[in-house]
Order: sequence, then structure tokens, then C-alpha cells
Amino acid sequence: MPSPEQQLADFVCRLQPEDIPDRAATILRQMLLADVGTALAGVAEDGIAPLRQLLIERGGAAQARTLYFGDHLPAAAAAQFNATLCRALDYCDAMAPGPHIGSALIPAALAAAERVGGCSGALFLTALVAGAELASRFNLSEAQYDGFDPTGICVVFGATAAASRILQLTSAQTLQAMALAFNRCGGSFQSHVDGSLGVRIVQGWVAQAAVECAQMASLGITGPHQFLAGHYGYAHLYGRGTLDVQSLVAGLGSEWRLERMMFKKFPSCGVTQGVTELALRLAKRHGLGAADLARAEVRLPPYAHRLVGHAFQIGTNPRVDAQFNAGYCVANVLLRGSSQLAHFSPAQVAEPALRPLIERIRVVADAALDVRGHTAVDLSITTTDGRVLHDGLDIAPGFPGAGLSEDQHLARFKDCLAYASLAAASLGLQPLAPAQVQGFLAALQGLAGLADVRELLPLLMAPLMPPPVPPPVPPLKAPA
Repeated sequence: MPSPEQQLADFVCRLQPEDIPDRAATILRQMLLADVGTALAGVAEDGIAPLRQLLIERGGAAQARTLYFGDHLPAAAAAQFNATLCRALDYCDAMAPGPHIGSALIPAALAAAERVGGCSGALFLTALVAGAELASRFNLSEAQYDGFDPTGICVVFGATAAASRILQLTSAQTLQAMALAFNRCGGSFQSHVDGSLGVRIVQGWVAQAAVECAQMASLGITGPHQFLAGHYGYAHLYGRGTLDVQSLVAGLGSEWRLERMMFKKFPSCGVTQGVTELALRLAKRHGLGAADLARAEVRLPPYAHRLVGHAFQIGTNPRVDAQFNAGYCVANVLLRGSSQLAHFSPAQVAEPALRPLIERIRVVADAALDVRGHTAVDLSITTTDGRVLHDGLDIAPGFPGAGLSEDQHLARFKDCLAYASLAAASLGLQPLAPAQVQGFLAALQGLAGLADVRELLPLLMAPLMPPPVPPPVPPLKAPA
């Protein structure tokens, strides 16, 4: 019997387009829609311009391009920038209890496709499915993460797997790429609690590491081949001795754990989706506005409370402060009647009318909610005329069991495009032309039939800003 590590590597290399269920392919197309939309909307966000400048100054071989800007960079650097961009607004796909898979997976796969001289849409989709499935299988529980950033821990394996498949690594090389990726696991939820740009930077590091690990493995560089079950392997270090290694390979190829993917209905942290939905429900049902709030109480499971239950303070990154604060999300709904990307811009986060509302909202941890699920939440609002209104839910919108409709996915994308127009204007640039948007949507629907996935890139770059012509880089050859 092959080792669990070898079984995972074999799965990555042997998966064929015809093996992919329709549901899995649909989820990957939804991930592309969500993450590309978020990237386009995030071009003017904090940290993006400095990172772009740093990577351009660092230079290197022109192997892959950045989204929107079209800069030519080494493949790992392009993956890093694009992944950071995809996470800049935190409106990308996610999975309980917190990994963001697509925002590293897709940039790593795109960079690998450019580095190897192109690949078909069918191969690209297959690599994404393989990578998303591996990341989903490496995903841990809240107790096992215990403060580690799930994106930095489990997603690097999936992104590395996708890059390895596109770079045409053998099964033995793919195992070594993932073994090297094991040594790149890292990241803490303290980045989220403190409202730091580290949240999006970790996403970029994951994609960068994925491409680098695949490239290193193709050159014969090795990692610890028992990175799962070894004495100091993943099960011990991150599974904290409670992870059954065989569970990572059980049902491989027939049970698709990537179907646990969630897509945010609102542009804030995953564990604020439920409380935002409840605030909107109560406001609509009872005709509530900001003037009607006397006080409110939000009850969250302890894990969620540690992320978003702290007192609201505006620090150096107001968007992150607001996205990861339950009190802000409730107050925003009562003041503005909805939850949109623009509501988390620094200017709107600092709106003076929000402060007194937030101060009337109490957020408490309730361990009894744990049995109801990761996204369980209760909201009680006491109105100025003495009414006590209550609602609760166990599954937040966008999570499995309460998935978004195709119309809602498209509405998310349109919200991103509207914000992207404002972001482009702030940089003195043009938003995507309507023909580009329509071309991308059409290509996305026919992804498996694309002759070369690089056809997507011109559709996702700023008009009137042609990238410089790079020196030719010969494509990598498939290993003998």
C-alpha cells in the first residue's frame, strides 16, 4: 500500500477531466468568478502598491504577468502579487473554519501556466480541482488550528499541487514539492485580530511558496517524504496528535471535500456573514433603521468571538478593522440598509454616525452555540420604543446548506466591478471595458474548452495600459 503522501501525489498526477464531477467543476468556476472579481476591486487597497513596487524593483526573469497591471515578473513573484490582490478585500471564497483556498490556488496555477508556456483550459481546471481537493483535505478543525491562520497552514499544499500538475511534474516530484511546502506552513490569526495587512500578505506568501516548491522539486530538491505521518509531520505539529492521517486519503477521488467551499454573501469575515444576515432580516421585517436602536446583543461561538467579538477600534487598516468586527457589521446594516464593498472603505468606516451605534452593541461568546455549528449566531435588538426583537441561524448564507444562487454569485461579481471602477479611477486608470468583462464571463463558462488558459489574461488587464514586451523566455519542457 503506498504511503498517504504518495497516494495524494498520485491523485494529483492521475486526475483526468472526465473524473471531475459537474459539481466540482462548477465550484471551481465560482471560485474564479469570486477571486478575479475581488482582485480587480482590490487594485487600490492598502499594501498593494508597495508590494508591486517591491516586486518590480526586485526584478528577475519575465515569466508571468500580474492581474490588471500586466507587469512581467518571475512566476513565483507574479503568483505572490496576484494572490495578495485576490485577498485584498477579503471577499474571496473560503471554507470553515477559515482557509481561503482559491486566492492562492488560482494565482499559483496561472503563474505556472505562463511559466510552462501555456496549458489547455481542461488541464488548468483539472489542476485547480486537484489542488482545491487537497487543500480541503488538509483543512483542520478549530481546536487543531488554535490560532494558526488556516490559509497559511493547509492551502499551501493545494496550491503546490496545482502548480505541480501544470508544470508536469511526476508523481515522485509532486510528493517532494508538497514535502517542501510542508516546511512553508505558517501564519497566525493575530493578523486578523489586530487588523493588519498580514491577512492578505500571508495569502501571497502561500502562492509564492507553492510555485517555488514545485519549481524546486522539478530540479531534484527534496523535502521530508513523511511530511504527513512522520514523527514531526503535519499530523503531529498541526493536527496536534489528534489527526488521523488515513482520513486525509479516505475516499480520495470519490468523496469531494471541496464541496464544503463557501462564498460570502457580504464583503466581511466569514463568521460575520450570519450576524449581517440577521441584522438585515430584522431591519427589513420590522422597518428598523439607525434611529430605532436602543441596544443589541450578538451571541457567537467562542472561536468566532475571538476573531470578531472584540471592541471596535480604527487602527492603521480601517477596512480590516471593520471586516473583522461583528459590532461594526450590525451597525453598518442599520445605518445603510445593506452590506457592500464601499461600506468598508476607510472613509465609510470612519463615518461619525456609526460610533454611537457600535457602542450600543454587545458581542458575547456563548459556548452553547458550538453544538449548532461554526457559523451559528443569535441577535437580539431592543428598539427605542421598547420592543425586543430576536432572530438566530445555524448556517450562514454562502456556507454549505445555505449556498448562494447563480444570480447571487453574479451580484457579488457586479459589486466587485462597481468598486473596481472607483479603484481604477483613484489610480488614474481605466476599469475593464465591457467587452473584456463579457469575454471573461464567456471564457469562464467554456473554461474546459479553452485551447490556452493564457487567453484569460488580456481580458483581466487595464485598458490603455499595455504591458511592456518582455524578453522571450523558453517554456519548460516536460520531464523525461
